Amino acid sequence: MSATLLTAEELSCLAEKLSGWSLTDQRLRRQWHFQNFVEAFGFMTRVALLAEAINHHPEWSNVYATVTIELTTHDLGGLSDRDFQLAEAINSLKPD
Repeated sequence: MSATLLTAEELSCLAEKLSGWSLTDQRLRRQWHFQNFVEAFGFMTRVALLAEAINHHPEWSNVYATVTIELTTHDLGGLSDRDFQLAEAINSLKPD
């Protein structure tokens, strides 16, 4: 499945519907806080399985109990429908 670069209007509309994520510099960004490292790492493992399934991988970091994820489509130089698809799937893993 090929990705489609989103227009400014599409980005604005989709970003409003996407809970917890911020939209800056052609990236979606979100941070989660867990009770401990094991919970954070478990979450990252579940995200890795989702990302691999759709062949779209995040930029992320983990510092003890905090996970930060940024999404963008490098080949297109901006945000695509695949970034929003992955963000929605990630949101389904952990309630706000």
